Amino acid sequence: MALIGKIRERSGLLVIIIGLALLAFILPEFNKSNVADVGPGLVYGEKVKYDVYEQKSREVGMMDEQQAAQAQRPYTAQDQENSIEKAWNAVVEDIIFEKEFEELGIDVSQRELDAYLYGTDGFTVMENLAQTFVDSTGKFNPRLLEQRIQQMESSKDPNEAAQWEQNKKDLRKQRKSEKYFQLLSQGVYVTDLEAEEEYKAQKELKSISYIAKRYSEIPDDQVKVSDAAVRAYYEEHKNEKKWEATAGRTVKYFEIKVAPSKEDTTKFTKIMTDLKTQFTKSTSTKTDSLFVLANSDMKAYSSTHQATFRPENDPKAKQGMTYPMYMDTIFKTASKGQIVGPYYDQGNTRLAKVLDFNKYVLKVRHILIGAKQGDTLSFVKAKRKADSIMVTLNKTNFPEYAQRFSEDPGLKQNGGVYEDFLDYEMVPEFSQFAIDNPIGKIGTAKTTFGIHIIEVLDKREVNFPVLAIIQKTLTPSQDTEDDAKSAAYEVYDEFSAKIEKKSTPKAKLDLFDTLARRNDFFVTQPIDILTESPRVNAFETPMAKDKILKLAYDEDAEVGMMSYPIKDGSKYVIAIISSIRQKGVPNFEDVEARMKVEVMNDLKAKRFTRMMLGSRTIEAASKKMNTPVQEAEVTFANPQFGGSGFEPEVVGSLFAGLKNGELTIPLKGLQGVYLIRLNKTTKAPATSNYDLEKNQLLNAARGNVRSSVSQALFKKAEVKDYRKFNSLGITIED
Repeated sequence: MALIGKIRERSGLLVIIIGLALLAFILPEFNKSNVADVGPGLVYGEKVKYDVYEQKSREVGMMDEQQAAQAQRPYTAQDQENSIEKAWNAVVEDIIFEKEFEELGIDVSQRELDAYLYGTDGFTVMENLAQTFVDSTGKFNPRLLEQRIQQMESSKDPNEAAQWEQNKKDLRKQRKSEKYFQLLSQGVYVTDLEAEEEYKAQKELKSISYIAKRYSEIPDDQVKVSDAAVRAYYEEHKNEKKWEATAGRTVKYFEIKVAPSKEDTTKFTKIMTDLKTQFTKSTSTKTDSLFVLANSDMKAYSSTHQATFRPENDPKAKQGMTYPMYMDTIFKTASKGQIVGPYYDQGNTRLAKVLDFNKYVLKVRHILIGAKQGDTLSFVKAKRKADSIMVTLNKTNFPEYAQRFSEDPGLKQNGGVYEDFLDYEMVPEFSQFAIDNPIGKIGTAKTTFGIHIIEVLDKREVNFPVLAIIQKTLTPSQDTEDDAKSAAYEVYDEFSAKIEKKSTPKAKLDLFDTLARRNDFFVTQPIDILTESPRVNAFETPMAKDKILKLAYDEDAEVGMMSYPIKDGSKYVIAIISSIRQKGVPNFEDVEARMKVEVMNDLKAKRFTRMMLGSRTIEAASKKMNTPVQEAEVTFANPQFGGSGFEPEVVGSLFAGLKNGELTIPLKGLQGVYLIRLNKTTKAPATSNYDLEKNQLLNAARGNVRSSVSQALFKKAEVKDYRKFNSLGITIED
């Protein structure tokens, strides 16, 4: 078996792509003519090379398309977009980490690469290689791997030789990544003092009584917050890290649905009725097939059990091969040749002709003794081995024998069990054995894979229908589409005329919300777009996403600028720019609402604090504020108590010298204000051994090395993604 495709990803960070031929891969969102200026983007202020990005896009796209084919699903436009994003991330990772490897002098020699491949000098053979290059005993044979590598290196096919060179590059990259993170992990340590403090934080216990007044107990409309107070808060806190802005734009919008009219529905109903009449007259597989292909939006037909449909809640149901649960009894009691429907299913209307029934969901366990297809002697040997196993095989030792003898590696660990499969999902001889024999029967079946020792574990009667489907979707007619477009432009004209009269951005945005609400349009959650990596994910169609992006980054863009109606699938979208941000100190308008909440909570806290002051006991405060006293036990390691939520500052104050029996001052927290009495302190048991805590902290720190280092490096690299801007001809100031 070829080495290509057998080496898989071993690092969770670097995407290793091996053995992929160079095929044309269209990048629909990228315009190569713009690359000469800025390229796809910047990493560490340097241009990403277009040819590198394009090559990676081809590789990732082909691999994802192959995986989709193996999973028997289409490779959709969304899949292609996802592939492009994976390729971009892989290129950026390569640049960032190659820079790290170079600065640290991390490299992989030919000797180390050989050891890595063959599992010598302390390395373990990669799992896929260990399973592929095996001798007659089933053990890894390095000589077979060596022969395959030599064959690739000396191949007259230039593509195969080039693929092996790429394999080696990817393996070196993978190994360098492993060494890099191993090096960083070795630099992580925990001191004895840290371990001791962690022990105390976990073990020292504070038993408390408290009352809590949460901010939510005072309705917001009962607290007056002046514009001046919010502006003063902004001036005082705008430079804090908490409020730092990222460069970008925000857009909010509402939708105008385009729905089929009454006339559209009437016409559609007649079409489905006529199709049902014609479908009923079809009496042969050939005519059924031609009729489905000619009239169904879903161009698929099979008269075999491949067309078995399951109810939509069945965990083994395949996409598109289901029917609604409310139709379950109707289908299972139908007769062959019966037309069921029209019925509504996930946005579509369907007619279904019942061709047959698949009567059983099967469960077996098996032991595969492999044999080479077409090799009679190989099958004779496999049968002899199977017969010898059968002599001592029974229900009790079957899992053990499957582990020892089966050549089906995917099922060795679970005792050879195949669960809940239909007959067509296995080779015919395998399924037929399960159908023909009673539960508990152990026997053999010959298939193209070899000899199977099979035990029937379950046969559940289901009567799933085999269906030929006519699928249609009720959509608006052209007249309805035209009427909807005219209505959307009328709404736009009305809104824009009124909004343009407003003099401030805030007034424009407030009126946009008011007009939408008056006309029963729902203004959605705003879309935040980051300039360093522009993405618009809230729409169905690429064209709508692009138009929103062009609105947000128009050269004359300003807050309050509206878009013309944008067609997006079955709706029109009217959007307005609600924020234009530069990196650093935020615009007041962008943080005003959140800062108002902070000011409001501060006013509520002051009100609660005044009420709590003067009470000498927790009981007196409870009576005064009509709030029950609650009990809790608190540790420093877990900064929450009762239903208070996360309150680190409040909990921290209990460990800051407070004595047993003492009452705190009112403590302002994230969720409310608390008055607490410390009843008892239970010290951590005395010990001089903090190994457990040290190991816990060390394992946690090392476990976070990969993610924390990656995040830090990406931030340091200041990655700028210009691909979408390039494709749309958008010019931005860097």
